Amino acid sequence: MPSTGGAARGSVIVHVFGKTDVGRTREHNEDAFVVADLSADDASLQPSVRTHTAGDRGSLFMVADGMGGAAAGEIASEMATAIVLRELRRDWLRHANPTADAFASALKHAATVANAEINAFAGNHPEYRGMGTTATIAGLLGDTLYLAQVGDSRAYLVRDGVARQITKDQSLMQKLVEAGEITEEEAEHSERRNIILQALGPEATVKIDLTHQQLRRDDVLVLCSDGLSGQVSRDQIAEVVRDEPDLMHVCRALIDLANGAGGPDNITVIAARFDGQGLVAASDADEVGHRVFPLADAGSTPPMGVDRVVDEDSQRVTMPVHAVTRDTVPVAADEESPSLEGPVVSEARRARGQFAQRVLLGLLFVVVLLSAAWWLFASRD
Repeated sequence: MPSTGGAARGSVIVHVFGKTDVGRTREHNEDAFVVADLSADDASLQPSVRTHTAGDRGSLFMVADGMGGAAAGEIASEMATAIVLRELRRDWLRHANPTADAFASALKHAATVANAEINAFAGNHPEYRGMGTTATIAGLLGDTLYLAQVGDSRAYLVRDGVARQITKDQSLMQKLVEAGEITEEEAEHSERRNIILQALGPEATVKIDLTHQQLRRDDVLVLCSDGLSGQVSRDQIAEVVRDEPDLMHVCRALIDLANGAGGPDNITVIAARFDGQGLVAASDADEVGHRVFPLADAGSTPPMGVDRVVDEDSQRVTMPVHAVTRDTVPVAADEESPSLEGPVVSEARRARGQFAQRVLLGLLFVVVLLSAAWWLFASRD
């Protein structure tokens, strides 16, 4: 079980920076992010937050990657970051007993509320029907990170020069990898790697993956949208973090790498380094990876159905209700792409094409047709 009181052994110091960039081909940026010292109720990238001592209410780091076409994606990602922060202020900051269970529950609840409000907003605005956003929400309490994951934005932990993914993509490719149908390398290069199975907003209910990771001294957390993870490998992320002590430069270097690889999407990254007497040194016995947090009242809502698969890069809709689209008009980017550093909830915008496909149902349909043809042939004999 995770520790609930790293601060009891001493303080945990957080050094953090975040940055977002439109990329080389998108006209708008629909990514958003938020960084907050929850104990001080300070959500900004001012010096007071960029280096702060984690208090009894912890810290928040979140990346959201919007989708839906036109302005829908930017609205969804901005709503998600704003609602999560609002709900934590309403619920967590007023909670009488700041335990690990209460914190993890508050993160999950905040994501659930964001999903409901984005879904309701789209229902009341037909022009935004199908809007949605990914969400990778990381909360620090004591010496432990708690993560609420929806979609395919990612969290990596860099320890001793090695980067490991500590979230699990809610994507078609991840399912195929787990089923042994394809390798991780094949998934990274697949044309279907942007098909996700979950997002905040498209459905009235959403399945939130709640996990945890105990920290060690000098660990670095990297949160990013798939505009970074799709172009920059884990080894490259680790190398930048290992060689660059300044987190502002880490963020800039990672974005430069993604843009150097073509920058086909918006790119958002948060980098946070943890030290202080509240953390112990890493050892070979430590586990790093995707670890489910056993929330006492963990009831899960049904996942998005196979007929609600979201393809982030396509430009047409082939499915009914709640299909999510991104209408994309690629434009040439200037040599220096506009970027945004600083505010809590970034003003970043993006537009990239997205539509929903019936991938799994299509495969099933083919199987049924083949079975029917075989039965007709056999009956003639």
